[in-house]
Amino acid sequence: MPDILLIQPPIRDFYLTTKRTIPYGLSAIAATLIDAGFSVTIIDMLATKKSKPIDLQKNMTYLNEYYGRADVSPFALFHQFRHFGYSYEHLKHELKKCTPFLIGISSLFTAYSDEALTCAKIAKEIHPQAKIVLGGHHPTALPEYVMQHNFIDYCIRGEGEVSLSDLAICIKTKKSPETIPGIVFRKKGGHIHVSEPALMKEPDAYPLPASHLIKSAYYQRGKGSAISIMTGRGCPMTCSYCSMGAFFRHYRKRSVNHVMAELSREASERNARFIDFEDENLSLDRKWFITLLERIIQTFGENHLELRAMNGLFPPSLDEELITLMKMAGFKTLNLSLGSTDLNQLKRFNRPDVREKTDHILNVSDKLGLETVCYIIAGAPGQTATSSMDDLLYLSHRKALVGVSIYYPAPGSLDYDFLEASGNLPGSFSLMRSTAIPVDNTTSRLESVTLLRLARIINFIKALKAKGEEIPKPHPYKTSSLKDMSDRTALGKQILSWFFHDGKIRGIEPGGLIYEHAVSKPLTKGFIENFESAPQYAEVRNPNKTNEVSSNQ
Repeated sequence: MPDILLIQPPIRDFYLTTKRTIPYGLSAIAATLIDAGFSVTIIDMLATKKSKPIDLQKNMTYLNEYYGRADVSPFALFHQFRHFGYSYEHLKHELKKCTPFLIGISSLFTAYSDEALTCAKIAKEIHPQAKIVLGGHHPTALPEYVMQHNFIDYCIRGEGEVSLSDLAICIKTKKSPETIPGIVFRKKGGHIHVSEPALMKEPDAYPLPASHLIKSAYYQRGKGSAISIMTGRGCPMTCSYCSMGAFFRHYRKRSVNHVMAELSREASERNARFIDFEDENLSLDRKWFITLLERIIQTFGENHLELRAMNGLFPPSLDEELITLMKMAGFKTLNLSLGSTDLNQLKRFNRPDVREKTDHILNVSDKLGLETVCYIIAGAPGQTATSSMDDLLYLSHRKALVGVSIYYPAPGSLDYDFLEASGNLPGSFSLMRSTAIPVDNTTSRLESVTLLRLARIINFIKALKAKGEEIPKPHPYKTSSLKDMSDRTALGKQILSWFFHDGKIRGIEPGGLIYEHAVSKPLTKGFIENFESAPQYAEVRNPNKTNEVSSNQ
């Protein structure tokens, strides 16, 4: 019977990326609790393939205009809103198996805070004697809001490894928790005590995560386990859209020895083969990163592991020597954080211009046979659809897939404060996610969803080129349905030929019925006009311009 339960809540959204839901943070906190003498169990509500279609939330019904119809074409976005993970009834069943004195619930993202609060309410109903604690980015940024709910006893602000074991000891010994770093609780009279976020001063001083509590059999990738790992904490940058700089500006790295001890243990005990480094700035400390890569190669051999940094890599931190080592260590894909190519927008983002460095990385990656994904942000406050279109066109003739991240307000960020002051925040926390296209401002929602679909078109064209296939010529739209649905690439080519003719992006229902997606016609028209002159397009459509193309690439 565990003393303490830690819960990862389910998620309600249009999609879920399983390899990014491994409860690494909870396992790290569990390790400190175990060190303090407590028994711990993790209830991972997401460790199941179960998902259930549910009605779109009432405050999201405007999304029906963009996602309302099923689409089997390569240019589909989202369609069905779902409950991902075990049901709340399952949670009740699991809670009734034990009598913990403390239940900690992860609330990482504000958009999913309702799911965390629902878990907390259920936990309090079943175990009224237990203390309920919420931790993660959401209570770190908005502790007073969380404490409005009387079924929450405490919040932990900041890094829970620092504080939760101390809180557990205080609860057991009935001492005041007031001096615990990062603690939030109600004092007598109802006043809310709020501490500054807790920070791990020496990451090496903390035990390795209790990964044996994670259901590694669920988080598989091929014949091995997939794991997340963090080699450092904090971020020295102050990007306007991110809350990390507000709460965790102090940048701290674990030693290479400490990281390697974790990697070696996971490889030997859990057959870990896919490693996602979830750091904000994995490669920022060049000397440290080179040492880590060399140790990985020395310990595991070349390409024995598959490594990824899905949070994104900062282009100025990379060079040919590093990228070569990254490939040897097991990186197959580089996720690059481009942000924008617009200098005015970069100024608003507090981001540098990284185009020159990005081009260098793309050339090196191409030479080494590495795939690349470049991420841009669209729909941010003050950002125009035209500037985002320029970002797409910039990437359209570069050897990288395009990733468009629709902006969402992150509590604690500079942009969040600006939107709050100007009265332009979404009406509820649940809307603060990319899939909800939350900000309808200088870039309209229609323009944002159009940019998403145009990115799909660019990536489809890149896939055609990679297979040596031609880009289809423009043809007028003449049919209302298709009978042969067996070849998805052929469907994409057909839609693409219509798109180049009239600027309309069409979808195909599972039965073959063709329909038009809601898009911004000025954007699609501008895209076609400018895309035709882009080098990769000219290479296929205008073979006589081969020399011009090669000089531009």
